Amino acid sequence: MSDSSSTQHMLPQAAAAQGRTSRNNRNVDDGSRQSSRRFRWWRKVKQADAAELAAQHPHRPFAGWLYAILFVVFDIITVIVLEVGVSTSSSRVELSNPTGDVGIGFVTKMWRNLNFVFVLNMLLVALLYIALMMLINRFWTATAILLALAIVIAAIEHFKIEIRYEAVLPADLNFLGSNTGNMLTFIPAGAHIVILIALAVYAVLLTLILVLRHFDGRRGKLIRTNNLGLNLASRLIMVLLPVLGFALYCSQVSTTDSWANKFSQAMGDKPSMWDSVYDAQRNGPLVAFTRQLNPSIMTKPENYSEETMKEVAARYESEAEKINANRSNNLTDSTVIYVLSESFSDPTRVPGLKVNKDSMPNIRSIKENTTSGLMLSSGYGGGTANLEYMGLTGLSMANFDSSLTSPYQQLVPSQHWTPTINQMWGAPANSLGYHPYESSMYSRATNYKKFGFSHFYTLTGPDVIKYQDKIDSSPYVSDKSTYDSALEDIRSGKANQFIQLITMQNHMPYHQWYANNDYTAESTTGTPLEEDEQTSIETYQKGVEITDQATAEFLEELDKIDKPITVVFYGDHLPGIYESASKDDNNSLALHLTDYFIWSNKASGTQGEKIDNADYSSPNFFVAQTAEHMNAKVSPYLAFLTEMHEKISAMEPPVVNQIQGWERIPEGQNIYLDASGDPMNEDDFDEATKQLLADYRLIQYDITAGEGYLKNTSFMNLPQ
Repeated sequence: MSDSSSTQHMLPQAAAAQGRTSRNNRNVDDGSRQSSRRFRWWRKVKQADAAELAAQHPHRPFAGWLYAILFVVFDIITVIVLEVGVSTSSSRVELSNPTGDVGIGFVTKMWRNLNFVFVLNMLLVALLYIALMMLINRFWTATAILLALAIVIAAIEHFKIEIRYEAVLPADLNFLGSNTGNMLTFIPAGAHIVILIALAVYAVLLTLILVLRHFDGRRGKLIRTNNLGLNLASRLIMVLLPVLGFALYCSQVSTTDSWANKFSQAMGDKPSMWDSVYDAQRNGPLVAFTRQLNPSIMTKPENYSEETMKEVAARYESEAEKINANRSNNLTDSTVIYVLSESFSDPTRVPGLKVNKDSMPNIRSIKENTTSGLMLSSGYGGGTANLEYMGLTGLSMANFDSSLTSPYQQLVPSQHWTPTINQMWGAPANSLGYHPYESSMYSRATNYKKFGFSHFYTLTGPDVIKYQDKIDSSPYVSDKSTYDSALEDIRSGKANQFIQLITMQNHMPYHQWYANNDYTAESTTGTPLEEDEQTSIETYQKGVEITDQATAEFLEELDKIDKPITVVFYGDHLPGIYESASKDDNNSLALHLTDYFIWSNKASGTQGEKIDNADYSSPNFFVAQTAEHMNAKVSPYLAFLTEMHEKISAMEPPVVNQIQGWERIPEGQNIYLDASGDPMNEDDFDEATKQLLADYRLIQYDITAGEGYLKNTSFMNLPQ
């Protein structure tokens, strides 16, 4: 083919290609022009929107940094409002609670003591604040809602403290699901004044919010993109992240050695669970509340099931039958009195201490003539309610997770089944409690009602204890007055009863309260006692002497009553005044042994009885020992405790020489003592003891954290 013909052949193709290029260019130009027109239209729309917005909101939008500052300010206000709610009523138990870190001290201790629990409360509120803001996507609306909730909660806290002297607890959330109408009964007389003040405060804060919103061109809108998907996705993430963080904190903060627990303590959280009001004042109501939301109670035994628990019940039904074959009395045919004598112990047993005379000759004599011994206490200088709990339930703190520091606060309020030994006496009218102090300490007023006590007589009511005499300059009601209050009801009671007495006379501190005190104390270690320590010990000894005399007189009066009565008397822990002795870790066991005895009056028929294996015990075994002392028949549960006590005389969680705190129970092996008071190693237990201990954990788990399978058996029932 010639070049000319080839060229002629290609011309149509080139022309076609050129046409296509031209058309493409025209399309591009058309697209560009259309895009340009759309851009100009969009720009005009945005300019119109901006003009309209400017007409409506002539002020410039707040900058991000200003929102951040306002966020912190309103966060602080929220925490302060909550703190005011628990602090407007001063503590009614100031003897037990230092006041330097509550009220304004809640804030100032940041620079006084480098305690940043105020900041911890701010961080927790901030998480909820962020989630609320992202959910609504409006800063000002979220702030108004947050402050409204804080003021309502603060008012509720104030009302509850005024009526019950108790802070809001997780168990109170039950009102949201049932019995909501009963909440009205918590509103005290004169509440309208508090409500008006709360409304006025909120009106001021709301006015401030509205003024700031007026000057904010953004109107508080936080996520402003027009992309709906991006808007929702970013807000969802910003809601879920803080909610997840808050939930993780709540689920872990009460667990010993968890990240949340360590962080909380590092920030200055110092749990004060003997007094829920002081705890909320000292650590902030939000921190105090969250700490009790998810306590670790017990590790679930691997073989726990309904079938396993039926096997356990059957095993000890058989044991009960064997025991009862040799016993002739019924436990509830007598009145049983538990006397928890505050801080009562023998000063002569304290290592390195010499005293000039015996302060408890009467009780020493009583112990020699009846069932008696030494009680292993889990506390030193504190922890009364834990010993009390073990005595009333037969359960042991040694079986609980180390995170459960106070069953009265963390466990009992939420329990659906709370079997206690007083319930064996039948109707609540047969169970009476006496405690000449604040009824809400350790949430006793609530718990005793749950335990089945018809009356719990205290200084603050609703059942007020009759006799309230004090000795010399002591701030506490005397033991004699406590005994006298109970005696009137014991004498007049027609039915047999269970009586719980918790004294206060020998509670710390000890400040030269008694006139004509001739007690002296000195160190035998070569290092003299400090002046404060010596004063405390000498004052305490005089208090022990007064208790010794009052207790002897109490038993004399009971001996005159013509109905069977048995008394279980025990000191809950040593006073935390032995600073010299507590410095030596070798003294731990000696500083955790108190005195106890089980005594019966003449009408009982078992006066002077002494049972075997009584030299050492712990309060969880008292009810089984009492039945043995009275030659009384037992339930399968008491049969189990009887068998358990034969193998292990006393048991407690690890003990230390420091005054009982509430941060945690120390790590280490549980304390087990044999019949001679010598420590036992769990690894060396024989198979029978291991089986009993495994059964104990199953029983305790079922009652406290499990499904309550034993409730549907006869495990707790005494023989008819």
